[in-house]
Amino acid sequence: MTDRVIVGAIGGAFGVKGEVRLKSYCADPAAIADYTPLYTEDGRAFAQVVLTGQMKNGFAARLDGVITKEDADALRNVSLYADRAQMPSLPDDEYYYADLIGLTVLDTGGATLGTVKNVMDHGAGDLLEVAVPGQAETVLLPFTQANVPTVDLTAGRIIADPPLGSFPD
Repeated sequence: MTDRVIVGAIGGAFGVKGEVRLKSYCADPAAIADYTPLYTEDGRAFAQVVLTGQMKNGFAARLDGVITKEDADALRNVSLYADRAQMPSLPDDEYYYADLIGLTVLDTGGATLGTVKNVMDHGAGDLLEVAVPGQAETVLLPFTQANVPTVDLTAGRIIADPPLGSFPD
């Protein structure tokens, strides 16, 4: 799904008339309705998304083809993706999470530290979850300019200057 970017998820039914609770991962949360059609991982498409109200942690929304509470409940925890071509272009120092996952992480000396397994945001800033070869545990690396001075999407690598002791020797 490299030609698509995750933009949100369905939280389940809202009411009994087919509306859903919609979580948006967009910088402008309401913009999720502008990136239609939205797709599920299994390829189902929603050509129209209408935000009908705002609620804690998201929106109430209508999706085309979802008309009953049972339809909405069946979509609980389903991620929604938009075509990359629909997404706005980003400034040089911003990246879509999907573009970072899978990149090789090298230290400033060129030694391989691992591979980006996930990108997380717990409110205090982004963290790169790095899978270290030969280790069961992953390492969380703060995604800051100081710790990650270079992201080279073309070469598929990140140059990191992690805090001392972050990675096993």
